[in-house]
Amino acid sequence: MTFNQSIRTCFRKYVDFTGRAARSEYWWFTLFLILGNLAATIIDTAKFGVPAEQYGPLNSVFSLATLLPGIAVSVRRLHDVNRSGWWLLIMFIPLIGWLVLLFWEVSPGTPGANRFGPDPLGEAAIGDDRRYSPSDIPRVTRHD
Repeated sequence: MTFNQSIRTCFRKYVDFTGRAARSEYWWFTLFLILGNLAATIIDTAKFGVPAEQYGPLNSVFSLATLLPGIAVSVRRLHDVNRSGWWLLIMFIPLIGWLVLLFWEVSPGTPGANRFGPDPLGEAAIGDDRRYSPSDIPRVTRHD
């Protein structure tokens, strides 16, 4: 998934807490949130004279507009590693909670379908209906 596809997907699924999100969807959207907050802070500082360590009006609006999609993509990311979205609350445990969440967020998703839905990187997500078995791949003999 590309940067633009991730942003479109996360805003299209604004408050959709069902299904799964691949690592690329989650991390591209996280990068968008970081860059958006940075840009809003710079504009707030330049335009409104708000110190960088405080929230200005633009940064506040951006943060509120992206709060629910950020939570939703985090829940879908946890679903991809076969965890309930309620595990997101572990972040309230100082340091340990953040480390556990980071570990799950960087871990590869469950291959194939799990209890939260089909694999977001599987054949259905790619749109490729071809299925190959090992016998379909021709053997190549090596001549030394």
